[in-house]
Amino acid sequence: MGMVFKFDVLQALKEAGYTTYRIRTDKLLGESTVQKLRNGKPVSWENIETLCRLLNVQPGELLEFKLNTAENE
Repeated sequence: MGMVFKFDVLQALKEAGYTTYRIRTDKLLGESTVQKLRNGKPVSWENIETLCRLLNVQPGELLEFKLNTAENE
């Protein structure tokens, strides 16, 4: 499984005043990054840095590592 977000990032951004429209028009994140967030896909470290800045969190508050037990069997 790897690195996953601990919470719905887009919802947290919305609660912080960053709608997807604002994110795109202010060029805070690209459309492909917004789509990745919607689908729970990984994003670049640069985008994680932006998310941490916008949400005022540390990376460990945003992400967690989940071990895929099927790989270990």
